[in-house]
Amino acid sequence: MTEDYDGLDPRDLDEAIAHCGPALESLRGANLFITGGTGFFGRWLLATIARAHRQFGIRATALTRNPQAFRAAYPALADHAAISLAHGDVRYFEFPKGRFSHVVHAATDTSVAADSDSATLIDTVVSGTARVLEFAAAARAERLLYVSSGAVYGPQPTDIDAIDEDYRGAPDPCDPRSAYGQAKRVAEQMCVCAMAKGALQPVIARAFAFVGPGLPLDAHFAIGNFIGDAVAGRDVVVAGDGSPLRSYLYAGDLAAWLLTLLAKGRAGAAYNVGSDEPIAIGDLARKAAHHAADGRRAIIKGEANANAARSRYIPSIARARALGLDVWTSLDSAILKTVDHARARSHSPAPSPA
Repeated sequence: MTEDYDGLDPRDLDEAIAHCGPALESLRGANLFITGGTGFFGRWLLATIARAHRQFGIRATALTRNPQAFRAAYPALADHAAISLAHGDVRYFEFPKGRFSHVVHAATDTSVAADSDSATLIDTVVSGTARVLEFAAAARAERLLYVSSGAVYGPQPTDIDAIDEDYRGAPDPCDPRSAYGQAKRVAEQMCVCAMAKGALQPVIARAFAFVGPGLPLDAHFAIGNFIGDAVAGRDVVVAGDGSPLRSYLYAGDLAAWLLTLLAKGRAGAAYNVGSDEPIAIGDLARKAAHHAADGRRAIIKGEANANAARSRYIPSIARARALGLDVWTSLDSAILKTVDHARARSHSPAPSPA
């Protein structure tokens, strides 16, 4: 009988497992604690671990503020033998008993509501990281993967095609919109300071942009909104001129990357996580409309200005490639998989948010 992963395709999970096989081998029998385990990143991690459990014996406990909602929305994952749920807020959760060999700290509220309350966002990131580091020490964890963000670099200079981990730029501290990137920088520093005074081996994953089943289609993710509009039968509308350049890594590839960095990344080092294949936002909208295959079109409202600087948000992933990581899933395939999943979910009852 085919196992159920709450709408995630087992074939995608098998591909992720194949791409990170050596990492999973080194994690054999590991007991992971994952914050943010009920979000987009976390669900893919939990599903990959659940799929790999029989072969590698890896288990994971996911911290969630609402276990009941997660169980109602994703019962197959919540009830899987390899997965446990722990109730609590990342800033002051009660430590689960037992030893955890590895920690993945991926909890961050990236919603529009969180972005509008900068002080609370900063406190959640910084206080949450302090609490997770306390837990990692108490649990005698060997390794910790901190999921940070490309936002730590600040705006990407227009003369840099792809930003690498040695770039020393930063967000503007006088801009309240930079709160997320500033908080992530502090959290990264906290992780390496913990390494300097103890046995913990932290690895930092600076996440860029992603696409795949489970990505919110009605939030502030451009590709999610484009796919959501196309699947709903609406034209895909770009408010600007469509010129900004972005790149997108598929969620199945992301899961393999994160598990590999947890197991194989160099302690104290940061790794960009994302695709280095740029696409203009206007072209992205056209792809979403095309792959929905229902005759909808992309509408670019803004007028291009040939003299204006072109916004870029593209990582260099040479450091990740040195670990054997790559962009395995094409953007076209990633969009098609996300469209198919969205259509399937639109014909079933919508899960409650966790």
